[in-house]
Amino acid sequence: MPLSLRRAGRAPRARRAVTLTAALSAAGTVALAGCTSGSPGAAGSSALASPGPAGGSTQAAPLHWSACTLTGVPGITVKCANLQVPLNYSQPGGRKITLALTEVPATVPASQQQGDLLVNPGGPGASGRSLAADVAAGLSPQVAAEYNILGFDPRGVGASVPALHCEPDFFAGVRPNFIPASQAAEQVLINRAKAYAAGCEQRFGWLLPYMTTANVARDLDSIRVALGQQKINYYAFSYGTYLGQVYATLFPDRVRRMVLDSTVDPQGVWYQDNIDQDYAFEGRMQAFFAWVATYDGTYHLGSSAAQVQQAWYTARNRLLAHPVSGPDGPEIGADELDDTFLLGGYENTLWPSLAQALSAYLLQDSTGPLISQWQQNAVPNDNENEFAVYNAVQCADVNWPRNWATWDSDTRKVYSSAPYQAWDNAWYNAACAFWPVKGPAQPMKIGAPGLPGILMLQGTLDAATPYAGAQDAHKALPTARMVVVEGGGNHGQSLANPSDGCVQGYLNNYLATGALPGQPGPVNATCPPVPDPTPAG
Repeated sequence: MPLSLRRAGRAPRARRAVTLTAALSAAGTVALAGCTSGSPGAAGSSALASPGPAGGSTQAAPLHWSACTLTGVPGITVKCANLQVPLNYSQPGGRKITLALTEVPATVPASQQQGDLLVNPGGPGASGRSLAADVAAGLSPQVAAEYNILGFDPRGVGASVPALHCEPDFFAGVRPNFIPASQAAEQVLINRAKAYAAGCEQRFGWLLPYMTTANVARDLDSIRVALGQQKINYYAFSYGTYLGQVYATLFPDRVRRMVLDSTVDPQGVWYQDNIDQDYAFEGRMQAFFAWVATYDGTYHLGSSAAQVQQAWYTARNRLLAHPVSGPDGPEIGADELDDTFLLGGYENTLWPSLAQALSAYLLQDSTGPLISQWQQNAVPNDNENEFAVYNAVQCADVNWPRNWATWDSDTRKVYSSAPYQAWDNAWYNAACAFWPVKGPAQPMKIGAPGLPGILMLQGTLDAATPYAGAQDAHKALPTARMVVVEGGGNHGQSLANPSDGCVQGYLNNYLATGALPGQPGPVNATCPPVPDPTPAG
């Protein structure tokens, strides 16, 4: 499932949340579009030659920024620019694609600036343009003022050109039940996945071979060249942490500072990582059930987690038989209920509204609150562009099992003890079993000599990027230091609302000074989690 910061009303969200077989060529010629001159940079603002890992160099013109308006944080000035990069970095003079960028400029004098901070919310497939304003608002004002904070839509995403679409009406109407009741029902969903993969090949077969995390990392370096910087600062969440790991591996001498919040396990990309998610999301769903039971006097769904779980599955079965209708026909069925509540596995601040919607539906036969939660939590994620890019990148990063019997066996094994997301997650990724591009046999080996200190932030109960996998990434990056939020189950420990002052302190201090926690071992510092919400909250 998607690996992105899923914070309603803040960062862009994607649904659910690489072996390099040949040396990279030079970054390639970078062409730019824009209207006005950009803000002054720091740490070398003139255009630089970009030596590639395989030799050669490229000269880039400076970016040109123009004023623009985005949905984001009010009162923050945002500028936009476009950047053309090679489709295929082994042919830098060939076909180009365009990336859409945003910038919140630094506000301190140039002599006090710390350069450019590129930010990414995850995905793959999530738009990152509005994240620049979110980060500018979420950091301490003193730190934010010292950086040009840049967001971007990665290749294929959102305002970048082309924007990848494989089957635009894929999410239209109520979807088939993702828990197959028979072999015939399973075959319907297999055929749906096959058709989606075929649609991608038909519409964008020329693009799919180049939709990899390694190429997105090369795009990051093209942005660095266009900015005229010798090194970049990077701050990312979820899948964006894997992008950071790949960039650090390919371009270790171009990293100044790097923050990885809720970190992907690089050893499991992507099939095993998704299985690991299934078990972890079951844990978060059980935590939600237990929380609802604690407030039985408010929600009246049961005084034990088991009773609340039974109530939830009662609702699911009712919606399977009788979907809730919207203005244009059936709108919320069983799978849509799964998606509506999935966001609660990322962010516990949604638990009160989700519990209230479930209670109103079951006890009062009121569908209004459920429809509201569906529209807020699930409808924004039924973005076919995000889904297309998610598949394109994960399917091409590394080869997936091509025998559906393997998927079926593994999913049934997971379902026996972790039913909540087992089949949903399998079908969300199923197109990779039939994808026209076959990735390398093994994931990229992460790590490189010469990296600076890296700050990692991680909750021990994070479901989208489980703690054990984050520690695998920590081992692969020996210069990294990890701040562990003990008992933290939300996805994205920084920029939270309510804020975790302990986490924010480590983040701001690192970006301000480069200082890292000094405790040795796998846990270099700890922070308490933000308390669970209350019904009134």
